Amino acid sequence: MYKRVILKRGKEESLKRFHPWVFSGAIQQIPEPVDEGEVVRVLSSSGQFIAVGHYQIGSIAVRVLSFRDIVIDEGYWASALQSALTMRKGIGVVDNPNNNTYRLVHGEGDYLPGLVIDVYGKTAVMQAHSVGMHISRHEMARALVNVMRGRVENIYYKSETTLPFKAELGQENGFIYGGCKDDTAIENGLRFHVDWLKGQKTGFFVDQRENRSLLESYAHGRKVLNMFCYTGGFSFYAMRGGAKIVHSVDSSAKAIELTKSNVELNFPDDSRHEAFCEDAFKFLERLGSLYDLIVLDPPAFAKHRGALHNALKGYIRLNAEAFEKIVSGGILFTFSCSQVVTKDNFRNAVFTAAAMTSRKVRILHQLHQPADHPINIYHPEGEYLKGLVLYVE
Repeated sequence: MYKRVILKRGKEESLKRFHPWVFSGAIQQIPEPVDEGEVVRVLSSSGQFIAVGHYQIGSIAVRVLSFRDIVIDEGYWASALQSALTMRKGIGVVDNPNNNTYRLVHGEGDYLPGLVIDVYGKTAVMQAHSVGMHISRHEMARALVNVMRGRVENIYYKSETTLPFKAELGQENGFIYGGCKDDTAIENGLRFHVDWLKGQKTGFFVDQRENRSLLESYAHGRKVLNMFCYTGGFSFYAMRGGAKIVHSVDSSAKAIELTKSNVELNFPDDSRHEAFCEDAFKFLERLGSLYDLIVLDPPAFAKHRGALHNALKGYIRLNAEAFEKIVSGGILFTFSCSQVVTKDNFRNAVFTAAAMTSRKVRILHQLHQPADHPINIYHPEGEYLKGLVLYVE
């Protein structure tokens, strides 16, 4: 049977409300030596069973897999993956000929904390954020192939940068099932290359799919600036929407290469698009009032609470620059993907930026992550993507 983690008196209350984390400060004792990544049973101070989950070193000491006293084996993984697949079928993102790109597993949102799986055509990209999920990767891969029933023929494991470096796992990215050289996927009828080898996240930002579609509906006849463009998703949606010009900016030369190749894949030899490898703040500072649709989708400015203050200053500065430069009657899509930045934090930062520039600003849409990135109702921390669509006079 699994080793025990015994909580301090009264520290089981959040777990009784099904919150999936056990913090290290809540633990009274661990009677037997436990290796990082082991499955453990969490008990109250009186010995009552509370949960079973992966033990890890750090402030989050246990990530809960189940509040039932069960064995975590390949059958468990298969059941959890089947549940995730059934939900994606229910929301229409699976078996859609117009879209073969979606998130199949979203960590705590799918009761699989520490695991992300994105599907790109016949290839699934699996990413572990905990040692426990890393240890279970081969069991998970077998279960995934069985559950997907031909939908997935290749599994690329991409956890080199997401696992705790102190665990010294010597992890390398690579295929753990099958193998595939075709890196092209389809999202809402548009094609794009997925850089699962060296790209950020799993190779593409699947979470902006619906927001890209919304931008497409606003793009007709507009001059579009896509800041922090990465793979150019917003850019080629803007082009399909009938934009006059589309300029893509990123400080990464690799991102600019990807953007150019993705635009060319969908709109070969289209002179409306131009890409710039440049720092976003410097680009905004030097440009004139040319654009009437601007996208600000920066990487996470704050990855932990200690960075929150500086992150909010960054959002204020970035949005103020955009408010200064956008043409009257322009539309601003602005986002934060920092989990520690709340909706209110972000909205207040954008409000401050608008007030600094004295522009008249209306909120048209309040945006968030799509349905295939579900939020566990008992884990509000899972709501990470915030966005606003603003009309600027």
